[in-house]
Amino acid sequence: MSEPQITLYGAYWCPDCRRSKQFLGEHQIPYSWVDIEQDAAAEQLVIEKNNGKRIIPTIVFEDGSFLVEPSNADLAQKLGLKTSAKHSHYPLIVVGGGPAGLTAALYTAREGIDTLVIERAALGGQAAATEKLDNMPGFPDGVAGIEFANRLRQQAERFGVELLQAQDVVKIHSHDNYHVVTTSDGAEYSACALLITTGSRYRRLGAPGESDYIGAGVHFCATCDGPFYKGKKVAVVGGGNSAAEESLLLTKFADHVTILVRGDAFKASQVIQEKVAEDDKIDVRWHTEVDEFVGANAKLNQLKLHNNESGEASTLEVDGAFIFIGLDPNVEFLAETDMRLNSWGFIITGHDLVHDGDRPAGYEAREPAVLETSIPGIFAAGDVRSGSTKQVASAAGEGATAALLVREYLKTV
Repeated sequence: MSEPQITLYGAYWCPDCRRSKQFLGEHQIPYSWVDIEQDAAAEQLVIEKNNGKRIIPTIVFEDGSFLVEPSNADLAQKLGLKTSAKHSHYPLIVVGGGPAGLTAALYTAREGIDTLVIERAALGGQAAATEKLDNMPGFPDGVAGIEFANRLRQQAERFGVELLQAQDVVKIHSHDNYHVVTTSDGAEYSACALLITTGSRYRRLGAPGESDYIGAGVHFCATCDGPFYKGKKVAVVGGGNSAAEESLLLTKFADHVTILVRGDAFKASQVIQEKVAEDDKIDVRWHTEVDEFVGANAKLNQLKLHNNESGEASTLEVDGAFIFIGLDPNVEFLAETDMRLNSWGFIITGHDLVHDGDRPAGYEAREPAVLETSIPGIFAAGDVRSGSTKQVASAAGEGATAALLVREYLKTV
């Protein structure tokens, strides 16, 4: 394959820019990086190519063509990369290349089990887009999310895991002892066992500026990013248990926390509400919604707000904003299956499948394994699973556990 000359226009805080750089780096494709916040001419070029809009990443190729906010699949197609697996059948296919999936894969590969990992975006999942992981065991000084993801990938490759990137799994189906995944390019791969580790995604407000400052003032995990705000002022958006609980956690670091609730009351438990009310570091603004995230020098410093009852507009000076309005599991490809999901769409596993007596087909004579789904031979781990803690360390732990369960299952088929 010829090596195209590529210029990637973006900004250091932009997660999609980091993903595109990671994708190009993984495939050893040379490119030039231009930070449009340091180069006025480059910023103007981006604006011109996007009909007056400042959209990044904008990636310009040697022939003058360009892609705007491309998915990894778009990049792969443009670059002519091979995105098909070596074989059509594997003992194990892992759907999702985050910490849970890669940990499971390196465990099974070490056991001599041929393992294919299919990932639609950059390997490492949400961890790869996190500025810094400060709560991972073994990293006393923290570790950049992208570095952690690279280490996981390298470790998996060292044990012979086959990694298929830039491919969406669009559906799965099962017959006899086989489970079949179909990718977005129409290819089908079968396996004796499947492990689903597709994770979840944080719900976003969709307000202007929100995406611009992700990782640069806008966050979705107080446990992960709260320590960066020692002695500072932060806002929390949301009115449920997560927003209230995470606000209390943030008071261990921030000097002041302002909770912005669009309704007139919390949906959190009474105990949590009382703790919030008793904390002098926390203020609550009811009927309040975010209209825009504003910053300077590539860092968030202000929220534009409005009161949805009075219509009054206001601003709030902040060092950071934490958004807690829910999570959505990445399970769209399961729509045509009999996979049991909870009321929020997360995959139910283990004893929770049978404790009410309504046993899924295939479990008449045995109990499901702790991470096994309602379809025997299909397992789930990490953030996509009902009951998971939505933390990187626990996702990796579940991946290791799932690998050992898969090993035992494969002995039976």
